[in-house]
Amino acid sequence: MPSLSKSNHKASTVMRPTSNSSSSSSSAGKWVTSVSTIASGIYFLLIILQIPLFRVPCRSGMCNSPLQVTSSQLIASDVFPTVVVKALLYPGAISSSLLSNFTFPSWDNTLHFYNLTDAKNYSAIVDLQRLEVLAGCYFSVAGAFVGLLKPGRMSMFGTLLVVWGLVKEGILGKPATTDPTKAVYMYPTMVIALICAFSSIKYDMTKVTRKSHVRPMAKPLQSSSKSKLK
Repeated sequence: MPSLSKSNHKASTVMRPTSNSSSSSSSAGKWVTSVSTIASGIYFLLIILQIPLFRVPCRSGMCNSPLQVTSSQLIASDVFPTVVVKALLYPGAISSSLLSNFTFPSWDNTLHFYNLTDAKNYSAIVDLQRLEVLAGCYFSVAGAFVGLLKPGRMSMFGTLLVVWGLVKEGILGKPATTDPTKAVYMYPTMVIALICAFSSIKYDMTKVTRKSHVRPMAKPLQSSSKSKLK
């Protein structure tokens, strides 16, 4: 009987996680949360300030950020009011104007600044030839705003779609462009956006630490317990 009680006591103590494991899991969870929050904030600034990530033909001419590609589609399709599109583009217009000539752009000239005043009259073939880039830009812009409230995988999915569309066009050469000024190009800042998109994913570290520290309880065999009782 004493040997049986000792074995049960040892088995029960294995299942109890120590205080060190719980504290390490909480500290790891806080660290992952802070990293994902910072990455989501940097990714949002890259999108809303329209930092050049690539160069691709669009309805407004040449677009170099996901927000410009998305805005040209929103203006042409009248999905959102013009005021909403101008509000999305205005922070990037401010940063671009301040960096170039230290001037403050006018709110009324926001669409003219991005050559979107006649976007409805342009052909949609330019965008339809690059569906991966177009869909990736939509997901990237939506993921940047959603990531401020709850970091997720939307921004990562959109960034990967954009990268895949640009790489596929560079490898296959379709659609073919003879004008070098309209060639597709990817800037080094895309690497920063890709790192931020991956880092913005929030992982549940408590589940990982529990799986690593908690072990299944080893139950004694009935035959061995009965033999000890005898």
